[in-house]
Amino acid sequence: MTTPFLILIVISAVALLLFMVLKLKISAFISLLITAIYVGIIAGMPLKDITNAIQEGMAGTLGFVATVVGLGAIFGQMLESSGGAESLAHYLLKKFGKDRASWAMVITGFIVAIPVFLDVGFIILVPIIYALARDSKRSLLYYGIPLLAGLAVTHSFIPPTPGPVAVADIINVQLGWVILFGVILGVPTAIIAGPIWGNYISKRIYIEPPAEFEKTEGKSYDENNLPSFRLIAIIIAVPLLLILVNTFTGLAVDKEIVAHSVWTDILEFIGHPFSALIIATLLASYYLCIKRGMGKQKVLDLSTKALGPAGIIILITGAGGVLKQILVSSGIGTMMAESMAHSPMPPILLAWLLAAVIRVTQGSATVAMITAAGIIAPVLSEFGLNDPQRALVVLAIASGATLLSHVNDSGFWLVGKYFGMNEKQTLQTWTVMESIIAVCGLMFTLLASMFF
Repeated sequence: MTTPFLILIVISAVALLLFMVLKLKISAFISLLITAIYVGIIAGMPLKDITNAIQEGMAGTLGFVATVVGLGAIFGQMLESSGGAESLAHYLLKKFGKDRASWAMVITGFIVAIPVFLDVGFIILVPIIYALARDSKRSLLYYGIPLLAGLAVTHSFIPPTPGPVAVADIINVQLGWVILFGVILGVPTAIIAGPIWGNYISKRIYIEPPAEFEKTEGKSYDENNLPSFRLIAIIIAVPLLLILVNTFTGLAVDKEIVAHSVWTDILEFIGHPFSALIIATLLASYYLCIKRGMGKQKVLDLSTKALGPAGIIILITGAGGVLKQILVSSGIGTMMAESMAHSPMPPILLAWLLAAVIRVTQGSATVAMITAAGIIAPVLSEFGLNDPQRALVVLAIASGATLLSHVNDSGFWLVGKYFGMNEKQTLQTWTVMESIIAVCGLMFTLLASMFF
């Protein structure tokens, strides 16, 4: 196959996916599967090989992703239902004071989004934003944009949130590297898109707290008896630190800095994402729920509830794994890599552009990340990238999938609704903030790639 034909296959596959999702309103899960079958047929694969690749791609991806995303969802549900997110916000506001509350909110968002989905974390914490804006007479955006920036950056950059977990698995990189670079590059990105942008735009657009949202729905926890900040911080830090220990222990053994022993095996075992998240989920269930008086049946019900939204993400990720497997099995991935080997465009920029185009066109960041990862993964295998370099590609995809959130993204309407903004104001604030995250993410990722 010639290079133009390979490009045509990829472009037509993306176009077919977008047509099914946007025009025909077919589920992203089914659309990705159909797109993978289309690529296999165009590439000349035998029909039996296509069905085998579907099974292999789905099984290979879900073995890891389903476990991590499922455990992460339950972990986040325990934090949410115990009042942990609100506890973090109150503690940081107290420490920073109202004059620097925007910094407290970006830190709150950054921490809370590690175990909790972005939309859930936002809805939990938005009453605090209302109260701050009402007391200070400032625009709602002064506090709201930093919170949203912290939530959005972590949601896209730092496992165990589903997006980076799925992309890391499809691209085949250890989560520890993604966590490390996600934090290092995510902090300056969140600062620029949060307090700095929030301070600027809040002086130009004044938004008052919407009256219809002043009273929030009944909460499942006592607001006067929230878990302590220290407890929340420790429980959230446990899985991240264990996964990092696993990554660096494995690296030390491979480099023969530390001799392989039963102790290194134990460290790698408890630091595996499976073990780390099981430990964190059990700690959260006991210390945040059971020990604080929540019934065991309630904990079980919350665990079941958490798996609902996780299931959708898991299936879409599996379909992305199928697309990757079709590209590998058909040989298209290898040919694409060979044709790109002498291209002046680095893999990081290509991955970012691919994710950005799909994101802007169809709206879902998750679909954009997973589709871009499925297409780029076979190419990366031919470049001989190490784990740190692959982790940077994960962050490039995550950044690209954040670009230009507009009317086809549910997050656009959620933010506009809760902040009482019209479409123009939401474009001027939320959409620009998301684009700042996307561009800063790309710039910092390219900068980091110069050292790894």
